[in-house]
Amino acid sequence: MTDADASALAALGLHRGEQVRFRRRDRGRWQLGAVHRIERDGSLRITDAQGAARTVALAEVEVAVPGGRRIPRWEPVADRAARAVQLTLAFG
Repeated sequence: MTDADASALAALGLHRGEQVRFRRRDRGRWQLGAVHRIERDGSLRITDAQGAARTVALAEVEVAVPGGRRIPRWEPVADRAARAVQLTLAFG
């Protein structure tokens, strides 16, 4: 992974290997996976539980955030990215 890949993920508030869940358009259920990088078209490269690499649109990906009673809550990547950008503007 290059520094550019890492900084692109950081701009979205993500890091390599972070657990996410995604939903493919042809399937209705959520699947767990790990983030690897951002593709040229803006989608995320995710490795699923079976080790297969997938490219998934940002709109179809959610990230775990700490919730009450240690139960993770899921939020869309777009929400986390907006928050990461605002933190950079405020403290950068």
